Amino acid sequence: MADNIRLSADEKAVIILDQTLLPGKTEYLRLTTASEMREAIVTLQVRGAPAIGIFAAYALYVLARSIPARADFWGTLKELRSYLGSSRPTAVNLTHALDRMVGAARKAGRNRDNALKALGEECRRIQHEDVAVCRSIAEYALTLLKDNQGIMTYCNAGPLATSRYGTALGGIFLGFERGYNFKVYCCETRPLMQGARLTAYELIEGGIDTTLICDNMASMVMSEGEIQTCVVGCDRVAANGDTANKIGTSMIAVLAKYYKIPFYVFCPTSTIDMKCKTGTDIIIETRSGKEIHTGYFRERVAPADVKTFNPAFDVTPAELITAIVTERGICRPPYTDSLKAVMKGK
Repeated sequence: MADNIRLSADEKAVIILDQTLLPGKTEYLRLTTASEMREAIVTLQVRGAPAIGIFAAYALYVLARSIPARADFWGTLKELRSYLGSSRPTAVNLTHALDRMVGAARKAGRNRDNALKALGEECRRIQHEDVAVCRSIAEYALTLLKDNQGIMTYCNAGPLATSRYGTALGGIFLGFERGYNFKVYCCETRPLMQGARLTAYELIEGGIDTTLICDNMASMVMSEGEIQTCVVGCDRVAANGDTANKIGTSMIAVLAKYYKIPFYVFCPTSTIDMKCKTGTDIIIETRSGKEIHTGYFRERVAPADVKTFNPAFDVTPAELITAIVTERGICRPPYTDSLKAVMKGK
């Protein structure tokens, strides 16, 4: 699954695995236009904070190559960056990757050919860095995870959400390679079912002992002593340690606190937004109610006139998080200090 995002051989398209069709169907899409690329992010054909950043970088490169020779290259590049960047507001990796791309192009000078060369190198670098970052996160994870543990996870933070290994699932996959035995409980993650469709799929494919549960079964499973650790990814970390992740994550964190189970958040440092002071400053994306009342059901399951509220993320307060694991090390409370230190590379 390390090939879920790539450039086409002619560099005129971005090739992605359509995650909306998993696990029933494996289909790759060839995307060539700005509208197709933006729509792929909006509709979750590509998703996961690191993967969105990688995809956006490749997308901007492909689109920059297609800017007509006589057009305003820099003005059009800026417009494309804004257009792609408006696709999803919560995941900071999206804007981080796009800003890196534009910065690399400008650093190369005003010459169009030099700018395109820089963009091509930078998008590849972003993906290669992600592979190394995920491997490093996985190594740190194995200092926290123990053989034969029961592990609960939420949403999807495996290879499909990154380039390889994943963030929250990285330690599980790396540990399995080294002979560890884990029993993983996947919450289904309503309403998009990303735990059921994607995480369970990845873990089963990887040979991991996996049990799927409904989200409202988490408390019972914890109370029966089946869970020793909770692991999740995230889409943005505020400077005080509050984290935004798929809606329902905070519910798992509250339960873990009650049952005295460690709750770990795994993310690359590119997900940490030191300009965002607390979780209240994080913009939470609200999505269509169709995902609740129709979604993956054959028929609508709610009355036609019922109102819906469908936030895509919630914020887990820092006081519920045992540690935040990055590629540069493990951050522990007080996060205002440890996050600042890790962002400085200490």
